[in-house]
Amino acid sequence: MKFAVIGGTGLIGSRVVENLNAAGHEAVPHSPSSGVDIITGQGVDAAVAGTDVVINLANSPTFDAASIAFFQTSMDNLLAASEKGGVGHFVILSIVGVDEVPDLDYYRAKVLQENVLKAGPIPYSIVRATQFMEFMEFMEFMDRTLAMTTDGDTVRLPHTPIQPIAAAEVAQIVTEVAEGSPLNGILNIAGPDVCPLDELGRLTLTAKGAQQSVVTDDTAGMFAAVPGDVLTAPKDARIAPIRYTDWLS
Repeated sequence: MKFAVIGGTGLIGSRVVENLNAAGHEAVPHSPSSGVDIITGQGVDAAVAGTDVVINLANSPTFDAASIAFFQTSMDNLLAASEKGGVGHFVILSIVGVDEVPDLDYYRAKVLQENVLKAGPIPYSIVRATQFMEFMEFMEFMDRTLAMTTDGDTVRLPHTPIQPIAAAEVAQIVTEVAEGSPLNGILNIAGPDVCPLDELGRLTLTAKGAQQSVVTDDTAGMFAAVPGDVLTAPKDARIAPIRYTDWLS
C-alpha cells in the first residue's frame, strides 16, 4: 500500500513512516521542508495523488485561537486533494476528551478538525491519544505548563488527572489503524496509569534535578479549564503498557 504521511518528519510521523516502510509499504513523509504546504495548498495535490491512505499528523504552530483557522484550512485543502487523488482512507491523530474542554482554543480547533473529517468525502479513522511521555512532546508540555505557573521556587499546578502514553506506542497504533479498513469512527488510546498533573510535575521536576516545589492550585495554568477526568481513558480505550515512571527512569 502507498501512504502519504503529512507531518511525516515529526515525533509521531517519523515513527509511523518507519513502521510502514518496515512492513513493506511505501510511506512518504511530507512537510513544508519537502515542498508541501497544507495552508497555501502548494504541493498537496502531488503529495496525495495515487495514494491509498493519507495520514495527517501535522499540528498547528500555535495553541491559541489561530489554531482554529489552521485546522480548517489544512483539512479543506487535504480533503479536496484526497478526493481528487482517489484516496480511500484518511487518518488523523486527535486528543482523548477533546470535545469536553470547550474553554481551550486548541481543543476546540481539534474538535473542528474531527468534524471536518467526519463531514468530508473520504472514509476515515480518528485516533484520540492522551498526552505523550516523550521528551520532545510531554516534557515540553510540562515545561510550558510549569513556566506558566511558576512563582520563584514554587510551581502551582492543578490536580487535573492525566494518563500519559509513550509516543512510540501512539505511532504503532496509528500505523495499525492506517493499515486497516477505515473505522469511520474514533479509537481512544492511553497509557496504563492515571496521575494528577501536580504529581506529574513533582515527578518530572525530581527527574530533572530541579529545586522547585509543587503546590496544588486548581486555578493555575491552562489545564485548570479541564473539567474532572475527561483527559483520561474512556472505558472503550486501548491501553498501552509503558508506565510513565518506568519511562522517566
